[in-house]
Amino acid sequence: MPLVAGVDSSTQSCKVVVRDAETGALVRQGRAPHPPGTEVDPYAWWNALRAAVAEAGGLADVAAVSVGGQQHGMVCLDEAGEVVRPALLWNDTRSADAARDLVEEAGGGEIGRRFWADATGAVPVASFTATKLRWLARHEPANADRVAAVCLPHDWLTWKLAGAPGLAALRTDRGDASGTGYWSPHTGEYRFDLLERAFGRRIRVPVVLGPAEVAGRLDPAVLGDVPPGPGSGAVGPSGPSAGAADGPGAGGVLLGPGTGDNAAAALGVGAGPGDVVVSIGTSGTVFAVADTPAADATGAVAGFADAGGRFLPLVATLNAARVLDAAATLLGVDLDTLGELALSAPPGADGLVLVPYLEGERTPNRPDATGTLHGLTLATSNPAHLARAAVEGLLCGLADGLDALLAQGARADRIILVGGGARSAAVRRIAPQVFGRPVVVPPPGEYVADGAARQAAWVALGGDTPPDWSIGDTEEYTATPVPTIRERYAHARG
Repeated sequence: MPLVAGVDSSTQSCKVVVRDAETGALVRQGRAPHPPGTEVDPYAWWNALRAAVAEAGGLADVAAVSVGGQQHGMVCLDEAGEVVRPALLWNDTRSADAARDLVEEAGGGEIGRRFWADATGAVPVASFTATKLRWLARHEPANADRVAAVCLPHDWLTWKLAGAPGLAALRTDRGDASGTGYWSPHTGEYRFDLLERAFGRRIRVPVVLGPAEVAGRLDPAVLGDVPPGPGSGAVGPSGPSAGAADGPGAGGVLLGPGTGDNAAAALGVGAGPGDVVVSIGTSGTVFAVADTPAADATGAVAGFADAGGRFLPLVATLNAARVLDAAATLLGVDLDTLGELALSAPPGADGLVLVPYLEGERTPNRPDATGTLHGLTLATSNPAHLARAAVEGLLCGLADGLDALLAQGARADRIILVGGGARSAAVRRIAPQVFGRPVVVPPPGEYVADGAARQAAWVALGGDTPPDWSIGDTEEYTATPVPTIRERYAHARG
């Protein structure tokens, strides 16, 4: 029974799952928190990964491990491989001006947006790595001068697991590379001209691997005193220069290419044609697996690649599960009570609409926006109506993303609802009224970590496709659509 491990290094925490490579059965798992903020020392991720690995019983008995990580974050390294400055995360909006400038420099307006969409599948926004590099070059020139390489959070963690063997050993995958702003899903190649346009000069970037290629081998020394897994034996030679391996004891633990969190989640839930995944976590994402790359000049849809050799058109919002947290805090209740309140109010909340741009917004691209409440009357000035408006506002923002995907040719036979926000009974029951489609909710799980583990199993077992894992029993929710919910939201959003 070969085992594999998957890592989800998200904005808020690091999760590690160890699963049976052939069946996907969960064997053990661990978790550790990340510090808050939009600027984080990457070593905080590394320490959390080591702690989560320890809680999961170590990696000495696994055949392979892959890392799924938050997309876009800028990790800059100097010639010695040292971190130059804290990483700027996807939700750091200080590079919004840089994004606008890159579009303007490409012709501005429709011309500039079309240039970037055709070149990289996406129009620059503050989240993308390219815009953060432009910000660094302009605002911290001394730090910019030290940069020899730039990589993404999952790239850096994979490299650290290999023992940080030199900048030439940095590896990434096409899914995460497609969120940088200087890699083309259309050609499968870096656009070094765009990297130079953003940063002012060429720097080293990770080699882009195929979906099941080996990124290196785990260096057991980097985990220090992390205990081995139950029943594990000695681990053989390791490190990127080790020979071919079949698993533990035969060359070391293989490192998969890893991927971005959304691509990993698609693997984790087994998304296929006709499925649209709506993930409600720190950010909100709406994405589908496609056979052809997208190029949306409006900027609403990012034409990313996926982790399986196809494409992942995606819409992202900055405001997702934290909208529920904020509403619960405002009302002085817990999340379960918030859901009960929301379900006690009528659909549409009698005209009360929350536009939940609590941290600016990425889709639509309004980094300086704030949240607004519309339709407040004596009749709607109560906790139930506010709770309902919060849930509906969150879902309407995601439904706008679904519309954008459909405009790019995506199919949406059903919605697969995942993420922490999917645990809310109110979200599950109200979602079909907003989306107008059946909503399927898999069992609660760590689907980014599970997708990374499935990729690790693909690396360990070989084959043309990842192993077929069951995700367990799902719940399906249907309801009559209520068009007025979205109509009122669209009017309030403007």
